[in-house]
Amino acid sequence: MTNNEIVQKLWNLCDVLRDDGINYSDYVTELVLLLFIKMEHENTEAGLLGKHALPEGCRWPDLTGRSGLPLLNDYKQILLDLSKSRDSLIAAIYADAQTRLREPRHLEQMITALDAIDWFSARADGLGDLYEGLLEKNAGETKSGAGQYFTPRALIDSMVRCIKPQPGEVIQDPAAGTAGFLIAADRYIKDQTDDLYDLDHQAQEFQRNRAFVGVELVPGTRRLALMNCLLHGMEGDDEGVVHLGNSLGQVGMNLPKADIILANPPFGTAKGGEASISRDDLTYPTSNKQLAFLQHIYRGLKPGGRAAVVLPDNVLFEAGAGTDIRRDLMDKCNLHTILRLPTGIFYAQGVKTNVLFFTKGSATDPRQQEACTQQVWVYDLRTNMPSFGKRSPFTAKHLQPFETVYGDQPNGTSPRTEGEWSFGSEQIEVAETAENQGVAQDLTTSRWRCFSRDWIRDTKGDSLDISWLKDNDSVDAASLPEPDVLAAEAMSELTEALRELDQLMQALGAGDEADSQKQLLAEVLGLNEEVKQ
Repeated sequence: MTNNEIVQKLWNLCDVLRDDGINYSDYVTELVLLLFIKMEHENTEAGLLGKHALPEGCRWPDLTGRSGLPLLNDYKQILLDLSKSRDSLIAAIYADAQTRLREPRHLEQMITALDAIDWFSARADGLGDLYEGLLEKNAGETKSGAGQYFTPRALIDSMVRCIKPQPGEVIQDPAAGTAGFLIAADRYIKDQTDDLYDLDHQAQEFQRNRAFVGVELVPGTRRLALMNCLLHGMEGDDEGVVHLGNSLGQVGMNLPKADIILANPPFGTAKGGEASISRDDLTYPTSNKQLAFLQHIYRGLKPGGRAAVVLPDNVLFEAGAGTDIRRDLMDKCNLHTILRLPTGIFYAQGVKTNVLFFTKGSATDPRQQEACTQQVWVYDLRTNMPSFGKRSPFTAKHLQPFETVYGDQPNGTSPRTEGEWSFGSEQIEVAETAENQGVAQDLTTSRWRCFSRDWIRDTKGDSLDISWLKDNDSVDAASLPEPDVLAAEAMSELTEALRELDQLMQALGAGDEADSQKQLLAEVLGLNEEVKQ
């Protein structure tokens, strides 16, 4: 049984629990509270753990073989006991954990289903990957719950491959969600070091306990993240890998400087405006959470540190503080690469996003504080790309051309050449803009272009909303009819719609009301006066 089959089997349990008034989002939390106890049992039985992490009386055999109300009451007590565990991580995972199950038979069904799974196969594929599969399933099946904070795995892995985390580096995610970025970075390092066995004991201890740190604001989401990290062998400090708190508050101010920051900050503005972003160390006050997170990220890097962060389009062009923050970013960091992502890959349909790659300092001096950005490379993976969703998933193959031109150097200093024509970009029309003047036609159809810092300042006014390819579905303003023709067409369509509405009201026996409305319309348009004249 593959991990995908196990995930589907576990997901099907939700249909059972819906009779107990539990929706998909609640189901994932309900399942993982039980699943973690089962996984600890399986790991211990397989000899993968030195000792059982859960206290006696709170283990899987304490749930099996029981039924009815005693089982449900015992389970509630187990959750309470685990929330008081001496192990700070276990206590954090089960803090305030309560089951919403009301029917003992539903708990019995969940226990029976978990026992029926081929756990030998599950361990072979990785229990952590199984758990992530459940989170991804939730993100794909619902527009709430995990979809709010689940970044597509293909994008996470691509960003990590570009940034290339190394053993000994401190890696941070200030908006951790379910810890997808941190786990992908850990997986990358383990792949490069034979699962850390190439490292000495001290280096291994650093990787498990001090290399990764995340912050998550929502307690329930942090619970999922802590479980995710532990199942991937990431223990963290006394608070775990992911701390509870607000990166835009005191917790964020106290975070240590990082070698790498990977993040997908939440969309939207801060509730309560600027006052809810309680950071007095940010130079430019703003109620825009992404702009505040962006400041935190480039200020939180060590000299020479590198970052990859997912941000919506408005961060690239917002005026006022947005302009100041972008200018400050390009002064203090080498903003070497922008990846324009296609729409439809996040839960919020229509949200246009980008990945900004930058390094603290300049390409030659990591401690440089001014004029660090000399040129910005932009890859357009948005224009005339397919609409992604369940039927057409966004996969690694769509990011491979970008990774190729990005180069091997994680700080963006690999030799680069303009020109990349994947996904039919040669057939895309080119918008006539200032940057196209004097440029060869074959280059203007490239998805991969370079723009100087001077051009961004002088031509774009420090906006980073840079595009040159024309969407084939867009309407060319130059080819539109004259305004009077458009107005006449609109009035004609409106007249026809009113006529059809009048016929409908007459058919419904509301002729008097229709006549009254026509009289009112005539008065508004001044038609009565014209008749009198």
